[in-house]
Amino acid sequence: MSIIQNLPFEWLVGLRYTRAGKRSGRNSFISFISLISMAGIGLGVAALIIVLSVMNGFQKEVTDRMLSVLAHVEVFDPRGAMPDWQGAAREAFKNPQVKGAAPFVETQGMLLRDEALRPAIIRGVLPEEEPKVSDVAAQVKQGSFNALKPGAFNIVLGVELARALRVNLGEKVTLMLAQGQVTPAGVLPRMRSFTVTGIFEAGHNEFDSGLAFVHIGDAERLLRLEGPSGLRLRLGDMNRAPQVALELKKSMPGELWMRDWSQLNANWFAAVQTEKRMMFIILTLIIAVAAFNLVSTLVMTVTDKQADIAILRTLGASPASIMKIFMIQGALVGILGTMLGVAGGVLVALNVDVIVPFIEHLLGVQFLSKDIYFISTVPSDLRWADVSKIGVLAVVLAFLATIYPSWWAARVKPAEALRYE
Repeated sequence: MSIIQNLPFEWLVGLRYTRAGKRSGRNSFISFISLISMAGIGLGVAALIIVLSVMNGFQKEVTDRMLSVLAHVEVFDPRGAMPDWQGAAREAFKNPQVKGAAPFVETQGMLLRDEALRPAIIRGVLPEEEPKVSDVAAQVKQGSFNALKPGAFNIVLGVELARALRVNLGEKVTLMLAQGQVTPAGVLPRMRSFTVTGIFEAGHNEFDSGLAFVHIGDAERLLRLEGPSGLRLRLGDMNRAPQVALELKKSMPGELWMRDWSQLNANWFAAVQTEKRMMFIILTLIIAVAAFNLVSTLVMTVTDKQADIAILRTLGASPASIMKIFMIQGALVGILGTMLGVAGGVLVALNVDVIVPFIEHLLGVQFLSKDIYFISTVPSDLRWADVSKIGVLAVVLAFLATIYPSWWAARVKPAEALRYE
């Protein structure tokens, strides 16, 4: 209490004006409008924190699931094959960021089972080397990834791809490649029967429904290659992939092509970033509308308190002091609203995984369909840097909203204000 009593008189009057008076119904109404403005700022801040956290979580979840299958950097030989992939791997490991390397062959084809026909990316890998660059081996739910043996023509399918083809372990699927072969009957697609020895689930619908793995030796034989198409690399820091790709292009011998993971899904990442910016702008406008409600609140307060302002002026208060009183009143409303919004937004963002399933169960709906979206649950990734930016922005907008009404209050002339009192 002693701390409050020692504050400058501008703070004491500003704090007093923030609260409703006991006798004045008009004061109660003004304070109610202040409460609405405070709630509006709080809701806007909370909404912005929750939406950005969900979008960050969505991006992080999809990226993690992508990179459980994709490599951080892919190295290609423009000649179409890289017979000495071990030598290329040794050169790549000279970069301290490279932690794993594995050869691969990749092509597109059609998988046929009875009347079911599905397109798929066929990736030839070495089962013993693949865990160094991806998590596919650990994602196999049925069968074994190590069942991919050279010459056995076995195949590991994504779970949705296997379901679409209506195929189980031990059954056959036919692979048709676009590269044709010349026969007396004309050019026919290259075909080969494969035995399903594994089914994996990456949790990313694009890969679960359109990716299959075979042994690299079988892929080379089908495509008539002299070696792997290139190398897949895993880095210590995936965010440095573009920089590392440039470094490898300069340091590795030969005219090699480099492709990092961000280039593989550049359109998707660009779309997510655009959506985040647009959502930030839209929800910031909501905060701005709530903050500038303070203008009407302070104008009403200044109109109601003109006599008080005149008395303070006659007692020696300067126009700057009068201006400070009303800026303090508006800033307090903005700060309190921001604090409530930050607390509510952080609380919801940290518990989205509990709140959303409860709402889905209560309403009997599913917000994210697994058949349409990459993921089927609503993720959240709260970033304190975003929370800080949002909080500062809300306080600044509230402060800006107080400038004009406070300036108007400072221009009140005591004689005119007291004429009819």
